[in-house]
Amino acid sequence: MGTLGQEADQYEPPKTKNISELEKVSVDAEIVEKEYEKSDGSTFKLKVIVVDGEDYRVPTSVLKALKTIREEKPELKFLKVKKTGEGLKTEYTIVTLD
Repeated sequence: MGTLGQEADQYEPPKTKNISELEKVSVDAEIVEKEYEKSDGSTFKLKVIVVDGEDYRVPTSVLKALKTIREEKPELKFLKVKKTGEGLKTEYTIVTLD
């Protein structure tokens, strides 16, 4: 440990990655809801999958799209999520993998 200033300089807030950063995702991956703290001290919850100790956020739009795909293809085992845009204009496309 060092001084408060040194600790602050070295502090890295936990970052949540996005499911679109994964090359391949199993539909059997366990999803959990985790609570995170913002810099102002308030908290928020996200649905994530944990891969190799890293949290990957699963947007609600991905869950909705996957539900529709599984209605037509219930045997689906793997998928890839592609992300386009940013902020409110972010869109996710699911690519089914066999």
